[in-house]
Amino acid sequence: MSTPPHGGGKRPAPVPRVRLVDVAREAGLSKTTVSAALNGTGRLSDAVRLHAQETARRLGYRPNATARLLRAGHARLIGYAVREYVETPWSYMESPYFAQLTSATAQAALAHGYALVLLPTHTARDEWADLPLDAAVVADPLAEDPLVEDFLAARIPVLSDRRMEGTAGAHWVDIDHEAAVRGVLDHLAAGGGRRIGVVAAHSTSLFYEQALTVYHAWCAERGFTPLVERTRRPGNQATRAAIDDMLARPDRPDALFVLTEASPPLILETVRARGLNVPQDLLIVCVSDDPTAAQTDPPITTLSLRPTEIAAAGVELLIKALESGDPTPTGRVVPTRLEIRDTSRRSGDHG
Repeated sequence: MSTPPHGGGKRPAPVPRVRLVDVAREAGLSKTTVSAALNGTGRLSDAVRLHAQETARRLGYRPNATARLLRAGHARLIGYAVREYVETPWSYMESPYFAQLTSATAQAALAHGYALVLLPTHTARDEWADLPLDAAVVADPLAEDPLVEDFLAARIPVLSDRRMEGTAGAHWVDIDHEAAVRGVLDHLAAGGGRRIGVVAAHSTSLFYEQALTVYHAWCAERGFTPLVERTRRPGNQATRAAIDDMLARPDRPDALFVLTEASPPLILETVRARGLNVPQDLLIVCVSDDPTAAQTDPPITTLSLRPTEIAAAGVELLIKALESGDPTPTGRVVPTRLEIRDTSRRSGDHG
């Protein structure tokens, strides 16, 4: 327990910010002269310029960086928001996919001389309004996402998913949902899967909407009965509960496609708790960019959405639009990667 400060527990009053007028008064110069001296402009003698600079340094004056950048026409700041499970405050950096996506986006932005600003997305929409953002990246937006609409209304270029296709001022990078999901389902069917269950999220994310649409169409084409369990919150425990519910069904699947990201070892632990062997009793493929998937026993087959490549492609499109001033919408498809490992191959199957 901390000891309260003297004076009845009151915190000391903040030190007032030194203003340009304070520097001018102390130096015996006009505001215009001091401003020119600090900005390196105007026709001033070396002595006057040095006097103004030394006075500002002595008083602890700091110019308003935001105002200075806005006068230059840009702040070189890109806002960044993850909108999956936006109604539930959570740390998306705990997700290997979003952690890699965020890190790669920041690195790509910095390489172009821009800084990435992480935005609070489960609080009031106007919390970002005072930030001098040049552009925004909105990962996994909601359907008709108000945050995206706010950015576009403010003429701030937005990078997001394929929902933005054809929208002026917006740019997108996405995967080929059809090819990715069908590739996994065909692989599981080739391994003997006939009752292929899917674990997805209750979300308006385009990824889940498209994946489930493709899954239902694929099942209809083959006369298979769709088996779907949905999670209502992020995290390992929610996915674990959905998998457990799926495996408790009387029509238990013989193959499992987990769309929600979860710890690969935890997924295997959940399956084994039901007395099932992998891959003999149950084939498994997970959407995951968690490196531990290759280290489990047996190693888990994963569908990688390739977040690093998505980030690099997206920032490239966004920077090109920013520096050209062209509002024409652009987009790019990044291929996914299916890493086939032992959980989706039965003995003798090397497909």
